[in-house]
Amino acid sequence: MARITVLPPPALSPSAHNSHNQPVLHQLSKACLLSIVRMGGDSGGAWALRRSQHLREFLRGHGCYDCCVRCLGGVPYVSLVATLLCFSGVALFCGCGHVALTETEKLVEMYFAHNPQDYITLANFVQYFQYVIYGLASFFFLYCILLLAEGFYTTSAVKQTYGEFRSTRCGRCVSTTFVVATFILTVIWLVLFAFTAVPVYFLYNMSFTCHTINLLAETSTSLNQHGWVCIDARQYGLLPWNATPGKVCGMTLVAICKTKQFFLTYDLYIAAFAGAGITLLALFVYVISTTYNFAVLRFMGRKSMTTR
Repeated sequence: MARITVLPPPALSPSAHNSHNQPVLHQLSKACLLSIVRMGGDSGGAWALRRSQHLREFLRGHGCYDCCVRCLGGVPYVSLVATLLCFSGVALFCGCGHVALTETEKLVEMYFAHNPQDYITLANFVQYFQYVIYGLASFFFLYCILLLAEGFYTTSAVKQTYGEFRSTRCGRCVSTTFVVATFILTVIWLVLFAFTAVPVYFLYNMSFTCHTINLLAETSTSLNQHGWVCIDARQYGLLPWNATPGKVCGMTLVAICKTKQFFLTYDLYIAAFAGAGITLLALFVYVISTTYNFAVLRFMGRKSMTTR
């Protein structure tokens, strides 16, 4: 005949009898009873298997599994991806752009303008824009943090933590402000992105001109055949029209294209241009995300729908 052995439950402290712990205690008692009650004819392996199954079910219901699922469900993944893109793009643009501007000033001073009065405007512009770069880095760092916090605010984490989702007038006003500010910032950055393409275009033409001169030098026996091939910095707005010489021609231009300073400046401007493009992409994602969050707060908040 089967024999049932029941062990007494462990003693609990007075604080364990609180009303908040009743569901947990009920599950714990159930798991304990199921694990310590066994039939006399069962083998030890089957009893251990049932015990491990009950333990896994208990941990799944009250352990870190549900907590991890709730945390992952409350992460605004779109805003998080946009924040990472914005940080990487701004860092690339500001770091490479700052060094590239300094190298451009040296390049113009050494080869395109011998009179300091000719490139004084360019030198002042480089100095002021480097200060602007410092401000852009700080501004975008704070603004991206605010947009990420706004994304967390409008996710399901708020609903799960504070109960039923409620759209207040203040929340809708903040979301509207972020939508408008992000849209204006995207338009301004689009202009800056187009402006960043100017030095890349200038250096690309300079490199292509050097390649043309090399081809003419290899295919022509005349020494003056390639002397008329020039690159004029005044045509790109880098120097005033009265700057002397303002342009570099022939083999002198080829010598400039072979210097490490030219390749470094060219690569830095390409990297800065790529960083500006990544930042622009992040701003577009932010516009979509903030617009969607505002729509949820405005029109779907009463239906307790979550945002992403």
